[in-house]
Amino acid sequence: MQLSVVIAQIPAVWDVDTNLAAVREVLDSTHPGDVVIFPEGMLSGYAEDLTPLRTVDPDRLRAAVAALSAGNRAQVFLGSLLPTATGWCNAAVLLSPGREPRIYRKINLAVNERAHLEPGDHLPTFDVDGRTAGVQLCREIRFPEQWQHLAAEGAAFFAYLTNAANPREPAGVWRSHLISRAAENQRFVLAANIPDPYQHCPSMIVSPRGEVLAELPMDRPGILRHTIDLTESGSWYLDQRRQDVVGLAYHRADYPAGMQHWHS
Repeated sequence: MQLSVVIAQIPAVWDVDTNLAAVREVLDSTHPGDVVIFPEGMLSGYAEDLTPLRTVDPDRLRAAVAALSAGNRAQVFLGSLLPTATGWCNAAVLLSPGREPRIYRKINLAVNERAHLEPGDHLPTFDVDGRTAGVQLCREIRFPEQWQHLAAEGAAFFAYLTNAANPREPAGVWRSHLISRAAENQRFVLAANIPDPYQHCPSMIVSPRGEVLAELPMDRPGILRHTIDLTESGSWYLDQRRQDVVGLAYHRADYPAGMQHWHS
């Protein structure tokens, strides 16, 4: 099963209209059925210092999501901080033709996020034109049990959205994490980060064997296009787990998988 993938490594700033224009420019060059991955915080803006979030207009952000959803022809994973009923969350929004936007709320917040954002409590998979995807955000690369759960729930690939440009992080560690999450779960990993000289997690595509199929230079904007074959995903290793010795326990929320909407 062939899947056309577009990874967008573009900057995210604290201005919704600027970000919206950048997203539209990428989407204008896509084809029906493409799966497009944007970085974490792409629409709202994002940085280690989250105090500028107070300047973001929730209504403008909602309108931007609605505008991108209308007439969209691709399958788009778009990172954004989103308003909730009681505050803000860090989310990945899935835009699919003819459907309401769907949302994954980051469940494992970074230290800098905890004073500003509410964590999610649900780890869904998403139907993407008949294929099943799992989504993870930034530091969740460090929690392999979340990825294993998504694989066990049927995800054929992972969309990974990050905003990782920290000079304090040792070189190569997060790149190794991406390869490990792909190989240990026998799933494709489709990763999008912002361009930055201090980028410590690459924008790249990793195969279920742990092979890096394509990768963008870290310090400049770029678009990566690649076709993957989802029949390469499998569960040969996962099926050998000794769950009589070690097993995962998942505490499911009360709403159906993948059905939490952006405007809640």
